[in-house]
Amino acid sequence: MVLSKKVARFNRLATNRVLGPLSMWLPGFAMIVHRGRRSGRTYRTPVKIFRVADSLVVALTYGPDSDWVRNVLAAGGCEIETRRRIMTATRPRVVRDERRTGMPPGVRQILGAAGVTEFLFLDRVS
Repeated sequence: MVLSKKVARFNRLATNRVLGPLSMWLPGFAMIVHRGRRSGRTYRTPVKIFRVADSLVVALTYGPDSDWVRNVLAAGGCEIETRRRIMTATRPRVVRDERRTGMPPGVRQILGAAGVTEFLFLDRVS
């Protein structure tokens, strides 16, 4: 069971407004910059990001049907802003991992309690 749509709506309206500007400076956080599939508008979504082997990974706490995930998949990538750097990320793919093997132990337990089993993997270009 991933987080509910009510939690997602609250986070979009409240938490993201606080976390958004901080995500540029906090270690392990990043801003996913993506374009709307239909509108073409640029969106910025704060996320917790992990490095696993040669990939960047975002736990999909609201599931793979979130608009930002669908936008990144449709575009074939996105930009990631973190710690005053901008990276291009390509080859987005949703991976189901019920054991959450790529996550650090503490994070693995928290994601397990929330029922998160899907992750967005991205290849970093620059």
